[in-house]
Amino acid sequence: MSRIVLGVSGGVAAYKAALLLRLFTEAGHDVRVVPTPGALHFVGAATFEALSGNPVTTDVWSDVPEVAHVRIGQTAELVVVAPATADLLARAAAGRADDLLTATLLTASCPVVFVPAMHTEMWRHPATQDNVATLRRRGAIVLPPAVGRLTGPDSGPGRLPEPADIAALALVVLEQGAAALQQDLVGRRVVISAGGTREPLDPVRFLGNRSSGKQGWALARVAAARGADVVLVAANVELPAPFGVRVVDVGTAEELRAAMLAEAVDSGQGAADVVVMTAAVADFRPENVATTKLKKDSAAEPSSVPLARNPDVLVELVTKRAAGQLVVGFAAETGDDEGDVLAHGRAKLARKGCDLLVVNDVSGGQAFGRPDNAAVVLGADGSAVEVPRGSKDAVAAAIWTAVAPRLGRPTDG
Repeated sequence: MSRIVLGVSGGVAAYKAALLLRLFTEAGHDVRVVPTPGALHFVGAATFEALSGNPVTTDVWSDVPEVAHVRIGQTAELVVVAPATADLLARAAAGRADDLLTATLLTASCPVVFVPAMHTEMWRHPATQDNVATLRRRGAIVLPPAVGRLTGPDSGPGRLPEPADIAALALVVLEQGAAALQQDLVGRRVVISAGGTREPLDPVRFLGNRSSGKQGWALARVAAARGADVVLVAANVELPAPFGVRVVDVGTAEELRAAMLAEAVDSGQGAADVVVMTAAVADFRPENVATTKLKKDSAAEPSSVPLARNPDVLVELVTKRAAGQLVVGFAAETGDDEGDVLAHGRAKLARKGCDLLVVNDVSGGQAFGRPDNAAVVLGADGSAVEVPRGSKDAVAAAIWTAVAPRLGRPTDG
């Protein structure tokens, strides 16, 4: 059990902090909520106390013998401020200590994650951007805001990300340290495929696979948090879109192929710096697609289903990649009489021609649909980086840590 401080500042998005608090406590962590006085106009102290099991106060004059304004920060293993308003970011950047939360920030030596939420104009204001840059320069993590509906009819960047996204990223930082969300992908365009394609047999049935898309989702979420401009080509994934990520929905292998080539190579924003193929693309599709449902004991009942080979999307991306573009493939493997998982992975890496191949051992259902994963990142240069079992966001962070040093200078968008 780790000690997390959840700072809450005075914005309407403070109601989401209660949901985030529940996610942290359900993960087994001891959470101390430290709101600003303004935050308690939106969510009462009793709510935070009931959900955390810890006292809640906003000023440095409560629990004086405990010296709370010092002890809370000193003993924390992670501090998350969500929402972080423009005012809170300004006071933190200036080193103010005029309430318990800002005093706690000055005494915390653990990783600190700020999750901004404010109106678009406030987020884009040069003063706010300077404050964000200052905090990041000092080692704090400042996540990008989500884009969407704000207070009233307004919409744009400045929305608080969903609590599930915040919790996933924060717990990676708790496990791996601030380096897990370092800003090493700023200025990069990243295109990721996720999910599993479905090849129709008739209007009802299809050939598909068991890929949930969760690992691709985690890769997109972490890449956006590390500063990248991310496009996620999603094949039949029923998950909320990660914040800060543009999602392109596709169904079949051919649709995925067209979308990946368009986003990776032919985009009007310039070629992608990194292309990651996590999607499980069907190797075959039915040669003929019936226009009506195929029924048993009918004249249309097929005795066999002839299959046609689908294009190899990863090989085509490698063949058509732009200069300096890094291509990362994924391989879900099991061992057999011809070799173990890594032997099959190295053979696939050589056959596909990509720069890196992330190999998952899926024997016994170890990857599909599970909340955790493990992998080995194989490089065309002969390198191999083992990624230990952890949450899919933790695995994603480790993969990006392996990818980032291989990138050249950012391309012009």
